[in-house]
Amino acid sequence: MTSVVETIDVNKPIRTVYNQWTQFEDFPHFMEGVKSVAQIDDTHLHWVAAIGGETKQWDAEITEQHPDERIAWKGTTGAGNSGVVTFHRIDDGTTRVTLQMDFEPEGVMESVGTAVGIPQHQVKDNLERFRDFIQGRGQETGAWRGDVQEPSRR
Repeated sequence: MTSVVETIDVNKPIRTVYNQWTQFEDFPHFMEGVKSVAQIDDTHLHWVAAIGGETKQWDAEITEQHPDERIAWKGTTGAGNSGVVTFHRIDDGTTRVTLQMDFEPEGVMESVGTAVGIPQHQVKDNLERFRDFIQGRGQETGAWRGDVQEPSRR
């Protein structure tokens, strides 16, 4: 399993930043390689992305979600993956976003790419594009403020 952690500061209030992150279907606007994300229901997503020159699809489940704090997920189909994104208030107009992803590279191309640091750079670039997207828009494109408890707390 490979782990990637990146952090970025966004010049927007925490509520705005969090709200935008919950708009998963907008991810193709700022995440390189992501072709589409379909939100099936409050906790299930279907992803389509170009990875290593191949189109891959997988499903993910949101395992924990707390407004303005964190969203955690795990893949339920496809290559093993999981992660968490956290939101930290720096001041009234600045939010720190930290994204941690764990994934299992599939095949030689992904393994080589992982060895030379491509996922780390891609996550960093995606966070920068997310920052530019929300700062350039001025406001979020929507919001979902629901709370999802960890399975042990349900």
